[in-house]
Amino acid sequence: MSNKARKHALSAAIVSVLLLFATSETLAQSDSGSRRDRQSQKSGKAEELYPQAERKAPEAKASKMASKMQKMLDLYNDNKEAEARAAADAIIADEKANAYERAFANQIAAQAAYGQDDSAAAKKYLQQAIEANALDNNGHYQAMFMLAQLQMQDEQYAEALATLDKFLAETKAQKPEYLVTRGNILYRLERYPEAITALKQGIDSAGDAAKPDWQQVLMAAYFDSDKPEEAAKVAEGLLAKNPNDLKLQNNMAAIYMQAGQNDKAIALLEKMRAAGQLTDEKQYRNLYATYLNTENKEKEAIAVIEDGFQKGILKPTDYQPNLALAQAYYFSDQIPQAIEAYKKAAPLSPDGETFLNLARVYWQNGNIGEAKKAAQQALDKGLKKPEEAKKILALKGG
Repeated sequence: MSNKARKHALSAAIVSVLLLFATSETLAQSDSGSRRDRQSQKSGKAEELYPQAERKAPEAKASKMASKMQKMLDLYNDNKEAEARAAADAIIADEKANAYERAFANQIAAQAAYGQDDSAAAKKYLQQAIEANALDNNGHYQAMFMLAQLQMQDEQYAEALATLDKFLAETKAQKPEYLVTRGNILYRLERYPEAITALKQGIDSAGDAAKPDWQQVLMAAYFDSDKPEEAAKVAEGLLAKNPNDLKLQNNMAAIYMQAGQNDKAIALLEKMRAAGQLTDEKQYRNLYATYLNTENKEKEAIAVIEDGFQKGILKPTDYQPNLALAQAYYFSDQIPQAIEAYKKAAPLSPDGETFLNLARVYWQNGNIGEAKKAAQQALDKGLKKPEEAKKILALKGG
């Protein structure tokens, strides 16, 4: 696997999908907007969510469609999404409906469609609600924000960014969730420096209310910017607050490994092993591989592999742990054990290279007969460069 592929695999493991759907808020505001047209509405003006917006809200309101609007809204509030959407479609198609009524029906239809997992329809309804330009500022801009979120969910990142930037430019809103959403979209577009800036602004402005998922995206953005040390700092902060989070601990170990901070990776993984939290082959492989990539830690790697075999987490019939065990024994000058491990690993290898390594070990230790036997097995299994195996076969003796 290439370095780029490894990096993206790790960042995919680090980052959780962050969609930030403020659906409940959107629904609540849509509901409160509709209540302005009810005779049962309490007196008082709804809170202005976008006080800095320069857009002048239209004065239009429900008229001839008032009873149909009420029925549509009641169906939606009763969680009858299909019926509510049908009622909204009827209002949208009615020539007697004014611009406001059609826009509001589109907004309710969008939320009903979203509840039915029909994202394509929801986006179409939202676009129509926005283009009608007939809702109050609360409804108009919440429709725009929800459209950006749905576009992000559907991986239409360029469109999502354009929608969100329009939303931010017109509202001048700076809520943390808006900034983080923008950072997340930029991350998906692989515009990492810009993503980091937006994410940090959102996280810093949220303070203690910043969500761990936001930090996870920031970690990934740092990581994909080839700044694993910065990613590690973010992860350490999260881990301090959630020391028993297994996913976070695994991500933290992976970041340490990528940053070349093997001592920290080992300490964390060994802490998890002692607590019985290393439960799969990948975790054990990460630990023994980190030991093997650290000077004079072959004996520790051996202990981890043997522990994995004993617990059934590593399989004695798998090639990689047996090869790693052979290499660990060889580089720690435990030649008889290395030979036994190579003898187990070589038949499991996809080619003859491991048999050739076994032949080399036999040759170095003066066992020409076994070296020739292993060299022939290497040739039989296949070598890209068979010259060395042939040289061993040509040796006198054995």
